Amino acid sequence: MSPKARLRAKARKKARKAAKKRPSAIRKKVCRFCADANLKIEYKDPKTLRYFMTETGKLIPQRISGNCAKHQRQVCVAVKRARQLALMPYAPSHM
Repeated sequence: MSPKARLRAKARKKARKAAKKRPSAIRKKVCRFCADANLKIEYKDPKTLRYFMTETGKLIPQRISGNCAKHQRQVCVAVKRARQLALMPYAPSHM
């Protein structure tokens, strides 16, 4: 391998490594409750709360749902209240 070819290969390797480090246009998640003041978190509205639960009945974490800490806590409390009143299921077999 010639010295020029070695330099080109090294440059390609360096470029690939740099491309791996760069995040590819990751969009910042915005809390939907902060963005829209009209949206309210209520245990009486299971349709809205269902967006924050998986198919297995678990709560979706804050980093995935995009909620801020304040609203994630409110969602958690609302889901637990809805489960207590049998508006939402505890387990997937009850869905």
